[in-house]
Amino acid sequence: MRKLRPYRAAQAALILLLGSGVGAACSSDPAERPARRPAGYFDTQGLLDKQVQQLQAQHPGLEKRVSLRGSAPETQTLAQPDWAHELQLFYQADINKPALRGAYQVQTTDSAGLTRRSFRRLPDVDHPVTDMTVLQAGPTVRELRAIVNQQNPLFFSGKQLRLRFGEDGTLSSYEVLGQQKLVGFDTTRYVARGRVLR
Repeated sequence: MRKLRPYRAAQAALILLLGSGVGAACSSDPAERPARRPAGYFDTQGLLDKQVQQLQAQHPGLEKRVSLRGSAPETQTLAQPDWAHELQLFYQADINKPALRGAYQVQTTDSAGLTRRSFRRLPDVDHPVTDMTVLQAGPTVRELRAIVNQQNPLFFSGKQLRLRFGEDGTLSSYEVLGQQKLVGFDTTRYVARGRVLR
């Protein structure tokens, strides 16, 4: 029997798993299936959805500064930004999916009226978000930071994401520090910063 290459073997295993999962899902009654509860960490998606909704309603402008490969930053001012598009990258910091229950170590500390919740991915977990930190003043999120790394034998991408919020909980600025490397090419580094104009 011919040996499958590693990626072909992985594809075959994935097809088998998906096939068996589809069969199980189709054969069971939805009422009998347990509800897929969130992992119970932090609802990044809910936070971002709320921000997009608020920003689209309030119509603030946006100042963007982007630097690629260490070049001088280019600045652009947008009078009516598409906030769903501007914040799209930050949805990668979602660690609250049901499948990730038990995948992160959580540490909570309180200092000077702020609560810091840190989420660190456990070593045997395969998910791009390696670390996330959320600062809150009571129920109001003041800052969210996340490290997102993705890699395979041909490609590496690493990003440090940061969102900052005002006292009212509305987005005030964001920052992305990133690098990516394709096999056979130099590493590309980039910085993108955005400031909400009110």
